[in-house]
Amino acid sequence: MTDTIVPAAPVAAPAAAPTRRRRPYRVGRAGRGWLVTRTALLLVGAAITLFPFYAMVVLSFKPTGPVTFPDSLLPWPFSTEAYDQVIGAKSVLRWMWNTVVYSVVSVVGVLLFASMAGYAFAKKRFPGKEAMFWSFLAMLMVPYHVTMIPTFIIISELGGVDTYWGMIVPTLANAQAVFLMRQFIASLPDSLFEAARLDGCSEWRVYVSIVLPLIKPILATLGVFVFLWHWNDFLWPLIVGQSLDMRTLTTGIASLQQENVALNMLLAGSVVAFVPIFAAYLIGQRYFQEGVATTGIKG
Repeated sequence: MTDTIVPAAPVAAPAAAPTRRRRPYRVGRAGRGWLVTRTALLLVGAAITLFPFYAMVVLSFKPTGPVTFPDSLLPWPFSTEAYDQVIGAKSVLRWMWNTVVYSVVSVVGVLLFASMAGYAFAKKRFPGKEAMFWSFLAMLMVPYHVTMIPTFIIISELGGVDTYWGMIVPTLANAQAVFLMRQFIASLPDSLFEAARLDGCSEWRVYVSIVLPLIKPILATLGVFVFLWHWNDFLWPLIVGQSLDMRTLTTGIASLQQENVALNMLLAGSVVAFVPIFAAYLIGQRYFQEGVATTGIKG
């Protein structure tokens, strides 16, 4: 007698749970009213913020003459007379060159020294590291005007008055930049640095090949802030750059007010000074936003 194999009955698949159709989210009357109110408040705030820039640009394109409100805020009549005089003036071109040198060299120097110091404070071990770091960070509590006079005396004794290095060197030690660099580099994994050292990389190679590529967001963020600060700096360039040829745009435009220069020329100079700042932000916008979002986040 042979055994017969009876095939097992097929197991029925479990019935799928009935899906519920989600009702579309509807904003109630109270929510719709708050949305409209919030949008209106944001538009009013944006208009208040942008109005000074609009007035500056419109008045700079006006012909020389009396200013009357609100007629002068209209975009006509249109004239480039003020820009022709500002851009054609040799002094303004010299002031712009001085400002570019002062800002760009200072940005490069601050980012270089701050990244090196931040890497040392974050990943290196040496005696007195914490005491040195907090002592350096305590400089943020000292008002700038307190150290300005001693700094000027030292620069004057060294012959740095009316020189580029006299304006640039005292601004390179930026405690805030060192602190931000240290916080950002401390969030980087130690395994990267240990692997690089096992491969025989020197400290300079680790800094160039690992640290700098990973801190691009914070470099861009600090670069925008430092460039903005130096481009608009007024007090220190005014003290060190005492001659006409060593003035920056901020000190030069301020000096024009004492010479009874027309308002449209002053505003044209302000627009010329504003354009590089706006361009610098547009260039580093992606890294700037990434740096603001990730600064201080560990992981």
